[in-house]
Parts: sequence; C-alpha cells; structure tokens
Amino acid sequence: MKYLYALLFLLISTFAFAHGMSLEDQQRILQAGFPEFAWLGAKHMLTGYDHLLFLFGVIFFLTKFKDILKFVTAFTLGHSITLIFATFIGIKANYFLIDSVIALTVIYKGFDNVDGFKKYLDVRPPNLLMAVFAFGLIHGFGLSTRLQQVPLGEKSLHLLWKIVSFNIGVEVGQVVALTVMLFVLVPWRKTPSFNKFSTAANVGLMFVGGLLLLMQLHGYIHTKYGEEFPISKDDHYHAHQAMDEEIAPKELQGLKMLHKAR
Repeated sequence: MKYLYALLFLLISTFAFAHGMSLEDQQRILQAGFPEFAWLGAKHMLTGYDHLLFLFGVIFFLTKFKDILKFVTAFTLGHSITLIFATFIGIKANYFLIDSVIALTVIYKGFDNVDGFKKYLDVRPPNLLMAVFAFGLIHGFGLSTRLQQVPLGEKSLHLLWKIVSFNIGVEVGQVVALTVMLFVLVPWRKTPSFNKFSTAANVGLMFVGGLLLLMQLHGYIHTKYGEEFPISKDDHYHAHQAMDEEIAPKELQGLKMLHKAR
C-alpha cells in the first residue's frame, strides 16, 4: 500500500513541480550571464501553467486590442514589481503557499467569467483592472520564490540586472503565450460553439484551478509534515525529487556553499 501512496504522491508532485526550478537549471544558472537569465525567465513563463491559465481567463472575452493591452499591462506591471523587488531585497515565503494563492486567482477568473458574482452571490464584481493588477503582484511573488531557489549572490547592480533579465525573459514568454492564445481564441469566437461552450470552458478553468490548489497544498503539507504521511522519509524523499532546500541534493548544496564563498 505504501508504494501506491508513493506513486500517487509522485504523480501529483510531477504537476506541482512542472514549472519549478529544476536541478539542471539551478546548476546552470550558478555561472549564468544576462542572456541565460532571460532564457530561464521565458522558459519559466512558458511552462508556468498557472500563470498561463490566469492570462487565458483574463483575455477570454476581450475582443478589442486596447482592452487586451490594458489588462495585460496591469498584470505585467504587477508581477514585475514583486518579481524584481522581492528577489532583490530577499523577501521569501514558502513557494507552495504562494502557488496555492496563484491557483485561487485562476479559480477567481473562471468564476468572474461565468458572471458568478451576480448570479450566485448577488453582488457587483470587484474592479477587474485593479484585481488583475493585484493578482499580478501575487504571480510576481510566485516567480520570485522560484528564482530565489538558486544562490543569486550579494546585493549589487550586477544582481539587479540579472533579475531584470529574468523578468524580460518572462515578458517575452508571456507575449509568445498570448499570441498562441489569441490565435486560438479569435477564430473560435466567430463560431457558434463559442457561445455554447464558453461557460463550460470557464467552469473547466475553475476545476483545473481547484486541482492546482490541492496539488500545491499537498506539496506544502509534505514539506512541513512529511513524517506524518504513511510512507517512510526515504520513500518520501525519492517520490518528491527534493522539494525544497532542506532535502535538496548534497551536490547542489555544495555548489551553493562554493558560490557563497567566492
């Protein structure tokens, strides 16, 4: 039975870590320059299913370019602020908890898209532009927690430019992702199936957001209360592939200490 638990936890963790900082990325970035940081930022955004799902929800019903630009700019401004400043200053938090809140933003946008505030709560929905900006701050903090998984060195202008390079990469990845989304959405809006299935699509958005929330909470519980699960600590370690620094591979810890000593 414990092997069944281990397999289940491993499958869930695979999704929960899909856009985390891989060991390969952590090792490569130790000596990386600005282009590598930009590439890592683009890669992180393009594999960041939670960020992409939220953006998909934001632009789902937007048909005018100026509206798309307005909301995407608000989201970009928000996540750029927290990504740059939280990383540079060194504000840290458990990334599973932050990603749990990000999952809630996905659920929120799906609920807003089905007009849930009026239909089910009988209230006016909050100002969407301000909500998107606020959620951008949360998404940026999530990006920051992932970037801070690697040793970035002492605070300096050089470090700031590395973080900015990462953020530029994130924006490039976001533009690529938005282009693909619009390529799918624009022609779909012109078909009868859009009105028929738009509600189902946003209910699906909420459902996936709920799954992501459970996965991230699962990851948080395992990092804090791993010994209370019905599998041994050793099995738990192998199932999760070093969830956080406390159980990170020793060779990466050695690289971090070497980097700090320089």
